Amino acid sequence: MPSSLPRRLVPSAAAGLTAVLGLCACSTGQPAGNGDSVSTISGKISLTYLQKQGDQQYFIDEAAGAKAKAAELGIDLKVVNLGTDANKAVGEAQSAIAQKTNGLITVLPDPSVGPQVVQTAKDAKVALLTSDDQVCSSGPEPAACAHQDLVPRVGFSGEQMGQQVGKEAAALFKQSGWNAADTRIISAWQQDVSVCSDRVKAADEEFAADAAARVQVIDVATDNTPTGAQDKVSATMTANQGVKHWILWGCNDENVQGGVTALQNGGVSPDNIIGVGLGAYLACKDWGSGKPSGMKAALFINGKDVGALAVQTMYDKLKNGKDFPQEAFAPTKMVDPGNWQTSGLSCT
Repeated sequence: MPSSLPRRLVPSAAAGLTAVLGLCACSTGQPAGNGDSVSTISGKISLTYLQKQGDQQYFIDEAAGAKAKAAELGIDLKVVNLGTDANKAVGEAQSAIAQKTNGLITVLPDPSVGPQVVQTAKDAKVALLTSDDQVCSSGPEPAACAHQDLVPRVGFSGEQMGQQVGKEAAALFKQSGWNAADTRIISAWQQDVSVCSDRVKAADEEFAADAAARVQVIDVATDNTPTGAQDKVSATMTANQGVKHWILWGCNDENVQGGVTALQNGGVSPDNIIGVGLGAYLACKDWGSGKPSGMKAALFINGKDVGALAVQTMYDKLKNGKDFPQEAFAPTKMVDPGNWQTSGLSCT
């Protein structure tokens, strides 16, 4: 899943915080944020789902899953597309609280606004759950956060996903018969997003354990978009003219598709590329085109499952008083050109 633009906050977002909290802090009977023990709600529950990059297919699916589960449970749910605007995340959280939402589910465009969003929810006594990406209550970097300061999260295990990607890449490499000496691995991700780092680190380690060969890994910093990855991989290719075979993985499908496009545009045959995506929502478009592609496999992560699980988890908290799990994970499945159409993956 793609991530955010560089961190930035405008003063107006912080300036409005006091007024909004002053309005909301006096309300009673609402749950505390961050998974604290709360009183249950007997009436209708109102939730707000704040999503980054809501026009990206994974997050479209996530919103659809959340809406379906909310309808099933009789919840009033509002989904807000934050795009890549960190300021909007803070403002929309404040707006939702002013409108008396009972709970916030967030996928923040930038983790640096996490502490402000957490404090906003906590002061207003509104339950807070995050999906997909980690959020730290005490600092801008989830990777440097104490475990107890991480907001409860619903999504996927970055480590487990990375392991599956690395295992598949190793199996495809062994089948290829390539020489490790003229093969390189490109590991591409936005390096300030902790869940991305978890994924690629696990992929690196699993490949090394399974491949029965030492293949040099080139770490490529991207913005988690196809165009950003394409630009960075093009430069990497230029700097490594002697490489014959390429293996690619990254934080998401965007990184791998962008990298595959760069290599193919640079004259590398799809037969000399092993791309293993993460998401499958872009990989399937390559496969559906009928054209040869360096995208050889992808881990299918179903956004609908995450959206539904997030809403169910929040409902269990607010209606039944069930504590948030620190993390709850949806299932994943490796797909390829031969099986994706029967896997449940919708490719739009």
